[in-house]
Amino acid sequence: MNNRAFVTSLIVLVSTIALSLAATNRRLPQVIRTNLENLPMNIMSYQATDDQFPTGVYKALNADKNIYRHYYSEKGRQIDLYIGYYGTAKGGRSTHNPYACFSGAGWGITDTRKIPLNLKQTSEVNYMLINKAGFYQVVLYWYQRGNKIMSTGWKMNIDRFNNLLMDKRNDGAFVRISINTDPEQLESAVVQAKTFARRLSAFIPDYWPEER
Repeated sequence: MNNRAFVTSLIVLVSTIALSLAATNRRLPQVIRTNLENLPMNIMSYQATDDQFPTGVYKALNADKNIYRHYYSEKGRQIDLYIGYYGTAKGGRSTHNPYACFSGAGWGITDTRKIPLNLKQTSEVNYMLINKAGFYQVVLYWYQRGNKIMSTGWKMNIDRFNNLLMDKRNDGAFVRISINTDPEQLESAVVQAKTFARRLSAFIPDYWPEER
């Protein structure tokens, strides 16, 4: 069986399972505690302040919980964090596309690839280097459910359906961190971003939302 036939068969199988579940049990779990707002305000000596997007952004994101923070080091380095959590009733996954989001905001995409975090539960997250008017940002983003970290929406979809079969939950989160930098400090910024992402992703399972 070639790859296209395998993917097609898998999609049909997953769709059949999903439709069967929907037919036999239409009541989906509801989020009763979001918990992610209790993530530590101090990570790796970075101290956080909460922030907010304009109301229209939240309407577009349509998440059950949004976390938007700026973490500051003692030396003034800033790491921006966004987490969008989607419960089972909302399909467990954001339709947010970082490529379209940054391009639409006028950022040029200089580099993209997957990089390892060296965690036991995962191997890769997405790396982007973006620029606008001479300013650069290192961006790391991934999809997470509990202690599982996935670099692509396709991997997350498979995990969500597996979890739906096991315990009737398929919730998930989109996680993004970014650091302002310049070409001379790029290597240092990538190391800091990876280190922060590693620590953050390890915290998230302890503050994972509850559904019932």
